[in-house]
Amino acid sequence: MMTALKPTDNELLSSMLGGDEEAFVTLYRRRQGGIYRFALQMSGSPALSEDVTQEVFMILMRDGMGYDAARGSVGAFMFGVARNLVRQRLGREQFYVSIDDDLASGPAADAVVAGDSPLDELSRGETIDSVRRAVLSLPARYREVIVLCELQDLSYADAASVLDCAIGTVRSRLHRARAMLIEKLRPERTEEPVADSVKQARCFA
Repeated sequence: MMTALKPTDNELLSSMLGGDEEAFVTLYRRRQGGIYRFALQMSGSPALSEDVTQEVFMILMRDGMGYDAARGSVGAFMFGVARNLVRQRLGREQFYVSIDDDLASGPAADAVVAGDSPLDELSRGETIDSVRRAVLSLPARYREVIVLCELQDLSYADAASVLDCAIGTVRSRLHRARAMLIEKLRPERTEEPVADSVKQARCFA
């Protein structure tokens, strides 16, 4: 018995904009978790992340006709909207941690919700919280590429679309971000084990 092919995000968006409520529900269920985790990994605030997630879908319903498939995937478009909303909220409210700060401190580092799935060990002494703190402490341009490429598993092309920069810029920022995480988490470790370990931290929520 053949199973029906799952509709693509583009197909769901088109149907949603045509008034198909089921398409909206399907797209929401498919993308809500990733958008929420992105906002949480960028801000450290569950409340802000919930607000941003809802607003992303409201904007998608209102302005989805402006989506251009030639510029990236629907997912990348939504992450781009989420990125702008997180920046606006953090800048306007000074909510938790400013994403332009080089170091996170205080409640910003402690506010990330514990996940059900533990990270692979960075070392016997490392904790999930230390990984979260390290990611939150990165400057914005480096935190973004780690969250998008390593934690959300976006392609370099989609990350470049979200960040509105060249793929080469994404690669160079990611290389630098990994090096910074090595220094913060485990200075004596080589880059690859740390990069591989952080890559498994896809779900902070």
